[in-house]
Amino acid sequence: MKALMLISGSGPMLVLTSVSRLDDDVLLSKLRHKGIEKFMAYELPLEEVARRYGGHFEAVTNDIHETDDLRVVDINGHRVFDLFRLDELGKPFVHEPASESRRAYLD
Repeated sequence: MKALMLISGSGPMLVLTSVSRLDDDVLLSKLRHKGIEKFMAYELPLEEVARRYGGHFEAVTNDIHETDDLRVVDINGHRVFDLFRLDELGKPFVHEPASESRRAYLD
């Protein structure tokens, strides 16, 4: 299981996934289904996420209605940023759909 801080257009969130690679088609499909197509992801130490979220982490990991492909731990970006310092984050994984057209601001 991996813990990820995802930063997308709607802000940061914390998720768990069992996929081995962040560019896995199953994970990208699940995120796309939730409206997340462009994002940056930072892997967080699973033990630290469990320690900082305590009982809530346990509830999320034991929820039989969720799949291991994607489990949402926290969608409150303020709380995610409060619980993890930026200097704790490693190198980001960046995903931007190749088919996305570029947009420019018009004068």
